[in-house]
Amino acid sequence: MSARHPRGRSAPPSVAPPLARWRFGLVLVGIVAAAAVLIGRITLLQVMDRPFLQSQGDARTLRHEAIPAHRGMITDRYGEPLAISTPVVTLWANPQKLPEDPVRRVVLAQALDMTLVDLDARIDRYSDHEFMYLRRQMTPRAAQEVLDLRVAGVYSQQEYKRYYPAGEVAAQLIGVTDVDDAGQEGLELAYQPYLSGRPGQRRIIQDRRGRLVRELGVVREAQPGGDLTLAIDQRLQYMAYRELRSAVEDNDADGGVLVMLDSRTGEVLAMVNLPSYNPNNRAGLDPGGLRNQALVDVFEPGSVVKPLAMSTVLEKPGYSPETVMDTAPGWMRIDGYTIRDFRNYGELSLTDVLVKSSNIGMSRLALELRDTAIWERYNQLGFSHSPGTGFPGEAGGNLPDTVNFSRSERASLAYGYGLSVSAVQLASACTAIANRGRRMPPSLLKLDEAPPGEPVIEPAVADELMGMLEAVVGPGTGGRRARIEGYRVAGKTGTVRKTGQSGYDEDAYRSVFVGIAPASKPRIVTAIMIDHPKAGEFYGGAVAAPVFSDVAGSALRLLGVPPDADESSP
Repeated sequence: MSARHPRGRSAPPSVAPPLARWRFGLVLVGIVAAAAVLIGRITLLQVMDRPFLQSQGDARTLRHEAIPAHRGMITDRYGEPLAISTPVVTLWANPQKLPEDPVRRVVLAQALDMTLVDLDARIDRYSDHEFMYLRRQMTPRAAQEVLDLRVAGVYSQQEYKRYYPAGEVAAQLIGVTDVDDAGQEGLELAYQPYLSGRPGQRRIIQDRRGRLVRELGVVREAQPGGDLTLAIDQRLQYMAYRELRSAVEDNDADGGVLVMLDSRTGEVLAMVNLPSYNPNNRAGLDPGGLRNQALVDVFEPGSVVKPLAMSTVLEKPGYSPETVMDTAPGWMRIDGYTIRDFRNYGELSLTDVLVKSSNIGMSRLALELRDTAIWERYNQLGFSHSPGTGFPGEAGGNLPDTVNFSRSERASLAYGYGLSVSAVQLASACTAIANRGRRMPPSLLKLDEAPPGEPVIEPAVADELMGMLEAVVGPGTGGRRARIEGYRVAGKTGTVRKTGQSGYDEDAYRSVFVGIAPASKPRIVTAIMIDHPKAGEFYGGAVAAPVFSDVAGSALRLLGVPPDADESSP
């Protein structure tokens, strides 16, 4: 039977055993220690490690993004655009973040106009990388349609794409840029540092998907490239291209070249090459169309240089345009080589030597001069060195070595064989005739003022040559098709055999013409070469001279040059 407390008396308080107090104390100490550790860690992170942690956070969210520089514009002499840059968007991806979901990949492939097989193959190829291109240089609208899909791992960057309004008309001269907007050919390559500018840089914050959260400011402003103003007149360029293409097609030729210079300054007003290509669409590009033949290719000029050789004869005392010489019997042998005229012309004045384009006449005259007289004149006219336009790969021409200079070499130089020149060199040399003896170096860039020129031919001799060259294109001559209604014209035809594997081909020619207009006060010098016409005609007067008539006639009218021909003249 248990004991009971007496009625009216309370039970004494219970006393906690010693073990319970020890446990409470241990828990309390643990809580305090944990709080101390936590406070210490927070203090360490916020005070001691703050700079390191801040840099690590920035490394994951803060980025320096390039600001592309706008490439400089290339224009013609009147500011008409020949090469401009337009904004485009390039899409890229981190293959390791792209979704594995096949449905999402199908949607992405369709938006990129790709097959799923091609997209998967690209992702597999770059699976170990964090960067790969999806599509370069898209229009902003097309790129935004892809970005609106919000596919993880897909990003964009701003770029510029080059566009060429003149297309194939000026392709070889202007050149092209690559997919990174760097010059690859032509003037785009020659002036790459000037045109390209300098990219800028800005600081941005991105989220974990690479999307822009906030722009923090520009670190360095982008510096746009400089604009380039060419000497080209786009109106003349289009017109010259149209006429040259028509001549190449009508004569079933392999190609052609046309160069038009301002005779007063040497500026290149038009430069056309065929075959050509469309720089805005290079699919199926023929590499042959990339060459600016007018500057980088050379050929034997043939009879078109006879007036330049004749200048050395006219500077010799006792010779004038009326001086008569005998070219009978129409052929001659020198050093075992036979030189022939078209027929036996008998006695000819020096003017008629050019009109009839007599090889015999020029050969005999050359042998009456000092051994290197004609060589020296060609050298003064720029045939032995590059024209200095700055165009990549421009040819320097070729003159024979004067050591052991044979009589046959001296003779062949006089009628245009044994040397090689470019079309630009040929046109530039003829500015010496048009400019009263001063040769104007060619310039692809617009000039602020006319250069002084290089005195090469005596002014009186240059005047005599102008009169002789007017006779060359007179009525009844081989060059008559170069005539322009309302204008006096001076010029010279040339027909040159092409070389093959075993010497000169019997049925492959180049048809050449160089003309000056108007003859009374020259404004333009134009050199034309049609390569291997196969439609029947091949003489320079029949194939190249009509091109000059059409091109120079239109050019003089576009330039507002007043007619100078006597209305009573035939």
